[in-house]
Amino acid sequence: MTVHSAGLLLYRLRRPSDGTDAGASAVEVLIAHMGGPFWSAKEAAAWSIPKGEFDPDAEGAWDAAAREFREELGVDPPDAPAAELGTFPYSSGKRVTVFVADGDGFAAPSDGFGEFEMEWPPRSGRTQRFPEVDRVEWVGADVARERLVKGQRPALDALLDRLADAGA
Repeated sequence: MTVHSAGLLLYRLRRPSDGTDAGASAVEVLIAHMGGPFWSAKEAAAWSIPKGEFDPDAEGAWDAAAREFREELGVDPPDAPAAELGTFPYSSGKRVTVFVADGDGFAAPSDGFGEFEMEWPPRSGRTQRFPEVDRVEWVGADVARERLVKGQRPALDALLDRLADAGA
């Protein structure tokens, strides 16, 4: 059975403030560092687009993406038009449908993140709660490419292609 996830990748365009190449803009995206003990000391490939699983027979992909954004980050997604960027397969077989929206003016939250429970330490019989994400940041596309889990990098590339095609 195929596992489906949906997420929302916010982006914003930033103009250089130093006066150099005033026509150029840099793309920044909002990504979240995965919470829990496994990810705490990792940076590379330890960040994600806010996303989560859904049952396509019971919920639409956009509804799932907005719900997961809210559950993981503790805030509603911005009230901006969203477009489906595409569905991206992971090597595991999971399929992630990613939506994009202009997040200019959206402040990254610093707390209030959703939580999950897991047995920790392993085989201890004790259950602990951990945040789904432990921090959220706006980062440039090059930094995002290093930080995002491998399966989400094609979504970043698709966003950059779409923005380039639009002349952004």
